[in-house]
Amino acid sequence: MAQWASEPNPFHESWYLLAALRALDPQGSVAILRFDHDGELAGILPLRREPRYYRWPIPQWCNWVHGNCFLGAPLVAAGLERPFWRALFNWLDQNAGAGLFLHLAQMPLDGPLHAALQAVLAEQGRSAALVHGEERAMLASSLSAPDYFESSLSGKKRKELRRQHNRLGELGELTFERRDDDHRLARWIDDFLALEHSGWKGAAGSALASHQATARMFREALSGAAAQGRLERLTLSLDDEPIAMLANFISPPGSYSYKTAFDERYARFSPGVLLQRENLALLDRDGIDWCDSCAAADHPMIDHIWRERRLVGRLSIAIGGGLRRALFGQLVRAELGRNPTGIDRQTG
Repeated sequence: MAQWASEPNPFHESWYLLAALRALDPQGSVAILRFDHDGELAGILPLRREPRYYRWPIPQWCNWVHGNCFLGAPLVAAGLERPFWRALFNWLDQNAGAGLFLHLAQMPLDGPLHAALQAVLAEQGRSAALVHGEERAMLASSLSAPDYFESSLSGKKRKELRRQHNRLGELGELTFERRDDDHRLARWIDDFLALEHSGWKGAAGSALASHQATARMFREALSGAAAQGRLERLTLSLDDEPIAMLANFISPPGSYSYKTAFDERYARFSPGVLLQRENLALLDRDGIDWCDSCAAADHPMIDHIWRERRLVGRLSIAIGGGLRRALFGQLVRAELGRNPTGIDRQTG
């Protein structure tokens, strides 16, 4: 259904979601909520009932957003956003169980899904709160890749990158490759996992290869993406050894910069930035209007190259009967009281 969804989300497409479920949820704690319209599949959202709300022992229903899922928006057929939200809330009201509210993480705070959500909340008089919001780097411009590079970085920074590229080339043969097929994909995946694990993420235990489950998910997801024509791979190599690698998910009309890694032995040459310069070619790709960086807010590298921003956030929404909703209101006021600054605000 991804091809007719109102907003793309590769992390909920079958090739990624099934790989993540097999690797990360072997006990089957995640439920896939299916929304049908006129007998046809029209929406999906992975849900799980969690016993804790971050640090607090507060049970709630939440969309399933694991550590390698960078967008929590449901896949919903275009034009059916409001019926989807109505059906979701109706199901949760009837099946709330121990869950005190619905928590939606990594949600886009613009676009048709968010607009429909706000409309249904107002229509139903249902309380909700944006408990956290942040801006992350996004690439979205009508400029060509060369023109964007010229306008995004200062002349001094562009000169420094040219110098770093030349100095790196003095160490051996420097080559760049871009592929969107499955040619030698298994080898590419092995190289990526090894490269990422060799750096600070490996030392911190947060690299994909640090855990068998995440390594398995990565292998299956990239193989599935390639089979569906959803994968783009970029590689910067020195004497045929990769020193910077990047995987994009292609989800028209957008794309997602999923994972990147570089050899920290060459950090002084900024191989990751050199690869991102090549990644600007997304601006010239037919059918792609933007790319979500999937990066944390205020990222020290990508924020200085990609100038546009995407607003994403965490929403908490009342479900169930009057007593449950009254308790939800108290919880929200307490949470927002601890963090009254920034863009956090209560709605509904």
